[in-house]
This record gives sequence, structure tokens and C-alpha cells, in this order.
Amino acid sequence: MSEGGELPIELAELLELACAQAVGAGQQLLQKYRSGDERGVRSKSTPTDLVSDADVEAERYIRKGIAKTRPGDGMLGEEGDDQPGLSGLRWVVDPLDGTVNYLFGIPHWCVSVAVQDGEGTGGMGKDGMGTLAGAVYDPLRDELFAARSDGEPTLNGGPIGATRCADLATAMVATGFNYDARVREAQAGVLKRLIPHVRDIRRFGAAALDLAWTAAGRYDAFYERGVHVWDVAAGVLMCERAGLQIRELPERDGLPWGVLISPPALVAELLELVGAG
Repeated sequence: MSEGGELPIELAELLELACAQAVGAGQQLLQKYRSGDERGVRSKSTPTDLVSDADVEAERYIRKGIAKTRPGDGMLGEEGDDQPGLSGLRWVVDPLDGTVNYLFGIPHWCVSVAVQDGEGTGGMGKDGMGTLAGAVYDPLRDELFAARSDGEPTLNGGPIGATRCADLATAMVATGFNYDARVREAQAGVLKRLIPHVRDIRRFGAAALDLAWTAAGRYDAFYERGVHVWDVAAGVLMCERAGLQIRELPERDGLPWGVLISPPALVAELLELVGAG
């Protein structure tokens, strides 16, 4: 940050760019989704971890748009490489979160675009970077969730707020599962431990959108292991700005690193239930 605590860049401009690229890529994806002509599909880490030509094309669209406006910034995308920049800012892109849903015609997927620096306070900051601004766009519902590190989160320009659930028994909790079958087996044990204590569980398969929905109060809490920075960079900032508590879930007992999002009153109980292997 500059002297006096003022940010050396304009957060409103960064958020505007994040929103524009998320919406543009989302509309491109929506056209392919509705036409049903997506055929270029291949596996990544496991046979269930899919990537399509649509993912790659959407990321290319976002990279090109950001580079045109801010050529000195770095870029980290799920389907591309980690390109260092000169400005100290890094864009983190998930061009299609919920690829399996997209390919199977299940209407729950989104685009996530965030921008980070070494001073930002939002997000997990696992690698020393904090999120300054982020957008999650759901093309099917035409819902644009957005947040920056100095303001409240929004949905299509209007303010949103998380729930203040204080009773775990009434909590609606969202989660996700890893692509690795061995990890999913361990996650099943955690889920079995959690289910008797909450109202219900939802697993829709798009972490970025789950986080946006949690910030908007559609879920009370969210946890997932095996997420990557592009899954959570924008959504965690939204949840943080909505007043929710953010906790890391360290690697343990065959389970990868993860994140827990919760109303303050439920953090301790949820950590006890989902933090262990």
C-alpha cells in the first residue's frame, strides 16, 4: 500500500474489469451450452476431472481482455499457465467452474474472475496474495455477484448479506467432493459425521458459485477440501465482506487443504465436525 494506507490502484476500475470479463466469457459459454455442440472434452488429473474446449476458449477470452486493459498484470488461470507480471497485481481466473455440470447439461456453473496483490486482505492469501476484487457470474440466471476489499458484496449491483444463523441444527451447509476417489472416501466419513447435526447438505458441484450463494444467504455455511485458488479467490472475498468467518482446513489424514465459511456463532462447532479427518 502507499503511504497513508491508500491503495495505489483504483478498486472500482479493477472490479469493473473483473465483472466485464466474467460476463463476456459467461455469455460465450452460454451460447455453446444452449447449442449443445460442445464436443472437445478431455481429462486432467483423474478420469472424472474434465476440461472442455469451452473452458480453454473462455479463459483465452478473459486473458485477452485483461491483457488489453492491463498488460503489466500477472495471470493465473485454471486452464493456462501462471504468468508473472510487473505491476504487483495478479488475476486469478476460473473460466468455467462446474465443467462436469456444463457438459452434462446441469444448470449450475459459473465464471470466476478475481484480482490479487501482496497487500490485499481478502481471500485466503495462502501464497501471500490477498484478493482486492472479484466477480462470479452465473450466465443461466444472469446473476453477477461482485465484491471488492473495501465494500459490501453485491448481486446485480444491489447489496447482499449472509445469514446470521446461530443454531447448527437449522444450518443449510454446502460442500463439494474431490476428483480423487480415495479423497472422496475420506470426505464421506466427514459428511457422515456432519449430517446428523445440521438441517441439510447441498452439493451442486461449483465451489465459486457455492461461495457466492453463501455470501448472499442462500446457504448458511460452506466447506470444501481440495479447492484451488481460482475456485475460491473471488467467492471467499464476498463471504468475508458479507460478515462471515473464514477458516483454513489444514491437510490431514489423507484430506487436502480446504476452506470453511461460517457465521461467527457456528465456527467452533463446524470446525470440530469437519476440521478433523
